[in-house]
Parts: sequence; C-alpha cells; structure tokens
Amino acid sequence: MRLPPLLRRLRRNRSGVTAVEFGLLIGPLMVLLTGAFDLGYQSYVLSVLQGTLSDAARRASVEEPEFMTEGDTTEERVAAQIRAQLASIAPNANPQITIRNYYEFSGIGNAEKLMTDVNRNGRFDYYDGDCWLDSNGNGEYDLDAGRSGIGGANDIAFYEATIEVDRLLPVHLFTGGNAAVSLTAKSAFRNQPYSAQAVPPVLCGERRR
Repeated sequence: MRLPPLLRRLRRNRSGVTAVEFGLLIGPLMVLLTGAFDLGYQSYVLSVLQGTLSDAARRASVEEPEFMTEGDTTEERVAAQIRAQLASIAPNANPQITIRNYYEFSGIGNAEKLMTDVNRNGRFDYYDGDCWLDSNGNGEYDLDAGRSGIGGANDIAFYEATIEVDRLLPVHLFTGGNAAVSLTAKSAFRNQPYSAQAVPPVLCGERRR
C-alpha cells in the first residue's frame, strides 16, 4: 500500500529525536545522580561521626578524662561532643551512645572464654563441670563477655554511636525506603594502666555423677 506524501515525509523526519531520547533518559539519570549525592553525604557524615567517636574514646581512656563538652556521664559527654561536630552538617542528629568494657580485645562481641571443656565438644556445659573465665563478674556464663560502662585500668572500652540523619536529597521517593538513614560508628580503646587491672575469676559448673 502506497502511503500519502505527508506520511512518507513524517516517516523520514528525524528532527526532535534528541529531545525524545533525552526525555527517556533524564528520569533514570536523575535517580542515579541523587542517589550518588546522597551516598556521598552519608559517607561524609559517617566519617565525621567515626572520627569524633574515636577522639572521644581516646580522651576517655585516661584516669581522669577531660572533655570539651559537659555531661554527667561519659555517654552524655561523648554524645555532646558528637552533636557539636555534626551541628553544621547534620543538625538534627541525636547520638545514642553505648559503652561496654572487656577484659581483653578478643572478648569484644564474643562469649566468655571457656577454660576447661570436659567433654571437648567446643561449647560450655554447666553440668559437665566446664570452667569459664567470668569476665563480667556476674557468676554466670554469658554469650557476651562485656560489662556496662567504661571499666577500669587496662580494660578494653568498646564504644558504639548510632545516629539518624535525614537524607540530603529525596531519593527515597523514587527508590522506596525511609526519609532518614541510620549510621553507626564503633571504636575500642584500652584504658591507660593507671592501676592494676582486675583479673576475672575462673568458675566451674557442677559435675553430674
């Protein structure tokens, strides 16, 4: 079937193709750009958070630490220092600080050390008479060897700071998710040896007969 002259001219016409292609690409391109900017912002905030937390942990590792901020507890002083550093880039950030202390670095995030494994099965069995290093001093075998607080001389203080910050750009409107993101920094320092470190006792379970 022979097309009319007008339709033949329209079929050969290539003007405006660039505008159509640009219209198809601009949406995905903007999502990629806003996502990249948002990730860059989050990385920068996390970097400042990590650096500030490490600096605060280093200050707190001495016997009588001096902070540039006020607060009744170490957690409050650390949180205040973080807020001050993030004031210009994440003004609404409200740091949540947790501090636990460990007898040694290997105890962070791990169970208390098994000293005697009677049946050699690789796990603690109270009624087999297994013995463990009671690192937190509570008289029980725990899957987390830590204690709350900064601890004493030579103890390992483990700091964790979590904040929620609003996204720099509303990328969540295109990709889903929340308008705010949670960022967490962690740091561990050994307290200075201003006195002798308290050595945890070795306790044992009861042997069944």
